[in-house]
Amino acid sequence: MYRIANIGRYAGVLPFSCRTLFSDSALAILAAGNSEETGLYGFKVLKTAKGFRRFVDEAIERVGDLVSRISVLPPSEEIIKVMDDISNTVCSVIDSAELCRNTHPDRDFVEEANKASMRMSEYMHHLNTNLSLYNAVLITEKEGSMQSEEAQRVAHSLRIDFEKGGIHLPIEKLERVNQLIMEIAQLGKLFNENIIADPGYIDVFPASRIPKNMQHHFIPIYRQSNRLLGLGDKNKVKGFRLATDSCSLSSIMKWVTDGEVRKQAYIMGNSVPRANLAVIDKLISARHEVAQIMGFRSYAEFAISPNMARSPNVVMSFLLNLNNMISQRVDEEVKLMKDYKRRICNDAYAVLEPWDEAYFTGLMKRSACDLDPSIIASYFPTLVCLDGLKLLVESLFGVTFSTVPFAPGESWHPDVIKFSLHHPQEGDLGYLYLDLYSRPGKYPGCAHFAVRGGCRLSNTEYQLPVVALVCNFANSHGSSISLLNHFDVETLFHEFGHALHSLLSRTDYQHFSGTRVLHDFAETPSNLFEYYAWDYRFLQKFAKHYSTGEVIPKELVDNMNRARNMFSAIELQRQIFYSAVDLTLFGEQPDAPMDTIALVADLKRKYTNWNHVEGTHWYTRFSHLINYGAGYYSYLYAKCFAATIWEKVCDEDPLSLSTGSAIRSKLLQHGGAKDPSHLLRDLVDHSILRSLDGGVVPDTRSLCKAMGL
Repeated sequence: MYRIANIGRYAGVLPFSCRTLFSDSALAILAAGNSEETGLYGFKVLKTAKGFRRFVDEAIERVGDLVSRISVLPPSEEIIKVMDDISNTVCSVIDSAELCRNTHPDRDFVEEANKASMRMSEYMHHLNTNLSLYNAVLITEKEGSMQSEEAQRVAHSLRIDFEKGGIHLPIEKLERVNQLIMEIAQLGKLFNENIIADPGYIDVFPASRIPKNMQHHFIPIYRQSNRLLGLGDKNKVKGFRLATDSCSLSSIMKWVTDGEVRKQAYIMGNSVPRANLAVIDKLISARHEVAQIMGFRSYAEFAISPNMARSPNVVMSFLLNLNNMISQRVDEEVKLMKDYKRRICNDAYAVLEPWDEAYFTGLMKRSACDLDPSIIASYFPTLVCLDGLKLLVESLFGVTFSTVPFAPGESWHPDVIKFSLHHPQEGDLGYLYLDLYSRPGKYPGCAHFAVRGGCRLSNTEYQLPVVALVCNFANSHGSSISLLNHFDVETLFHEFGHALHSLLSRTDYQHFSGTRVLHDFAETPSNLFEYYAWDYRFLQKFAKHYSTGEVIPKELVDNMNRARNMFSAIELQRQIFYSAVDLTLFGEQPDAPMDTIALVADLKRKYTNWNHVEGTHWYTRFSHLINYGAGYYSYLYAKCFAATIWEKVCDEDPLSLSTGSAIRSKLLQHGGAKDPSHLLRDLVDHSILRSLDGGVVPDTRSLCKAMGL
């Protein structure tokens, strides 16, 4: 599954719906490594957990003053500037609370951050239903004299966002939309709670069926009582209880040699939580009703209309075309895997099952490409990888990426590091917090969180962006060396692409700062920077063995790339399938209630070469249905854009200042202030996009070439 850098937290329909990936902060003047005592993230008000209460109070008071100011202003660009200031102020609290509640080890801070988030969410609802603000924006867009294209785009975007909340509707319809929005939020919360509450378990006997190097991950079952105990003689272990949450299931599918164990785990892991079947039904119904009230035929049409694709039909055409392009290659890869299983199992009639895929692809890649994950990891100590990030920005953009000290009270954990991005002529460009290692209670994935977005405060003053990259890499615990597997390295560069989008953007309005762009464009920079994690010309400059200092061998990197492209058609087909499921579930609804299990089973038969296993419903913990209703296709859009940019702009000389200048000046620095179609065509050429029924689809040739298809 592709990583999305916490963009999934975006509510996406209202002008004041702060996005963890996108939002901004105006109140703080963050400490840039001085010794003056401050509070969390440089906010002096956050010296204690209860400071969040005052943070909320001050933000609400300031916003009240700004709302009053708008009421006396004539239609003008000044109204848009004040609206941007309101968003900036509100998001300073929301973003800080979001980062805090996902990373802070102190429960008092987490609880106060949760309360602050709830209070500000309620207040944002008040702002989003403020008819005076909407009318001010509406009139300004039509009559106000705008001095810049960006200001006009902000006015238009604010008006559209207001209307997505139904503020322009008659009161009875508006009230119903508000009810539905609250219901949708609660359903999303329940969906995720059900996933945590019901991960699924299987008991495996005897203990020898689990590889010894994996046994410490599972709960032992002891002989003497035939019951689960928390302690006992390990020599008396009878079996193991295996959790089938997504992370554990992935490891089981890849590493457990016993096919029957994989089968049991697959069926259990893809059959929970059953309670989410009803949640999804209600979610589909609520979203569909919202879309119909808004005048759309489906929620997919409602969600996609502002994006580059413009309509579900355009997206479906893109998916079908891409699927047809790779179908023959998928057939070849499946046959190759099936033949391999039959040889390994010495069974000419062995059938390839869904629970075989991850195991045999991994086995075949390691065998064919002579890869040992531990050997690869030995060339990627964490600190060496950070040196790679420094080298990358210096080579591409002529900037330094340096650690700076925290002010007292600014950090939230000893593992956190603070960096500044500095240009010799332009000065400081922004600040980045890195919180890399896993710990109990921390956000479980890898994500890009905003703390403050960039915007112009005056002709001579610019509010510098501040972001945090939160990862969950394994810590060394007792060793001075922490090694990253290559998937983690790729993840680090992916998230760093998001960070650079935020840190290098220079928009006048925080509304368009950095990654605050159209959904089907947002992942383009992050996917682009993943390519650097695979390019030997770059890797040889920093990837060195943790004990010998040996530079990573070119042969090893070549083999890594060969393994990467093995079964790439199957992986691409899976993403097409996920996108089709997401698009269909939230598409036009049938007259009779939808049987989602049957529908998804039919789509699996249509879009993949794998059997549907009766009784399973994997999508009941596919959280992208909650976060990105009808938007999962955006991953594939971004991967296509990134592949074309890499081939046309970067591949010839990926580390030159001229390459970096093109990426920065034509892509990153504009954030969402310009139409992404224009940015892409300016950076590459018109071949990167194809017009279709009022929308655009990306060229797929570079992606297929990059994946060896």
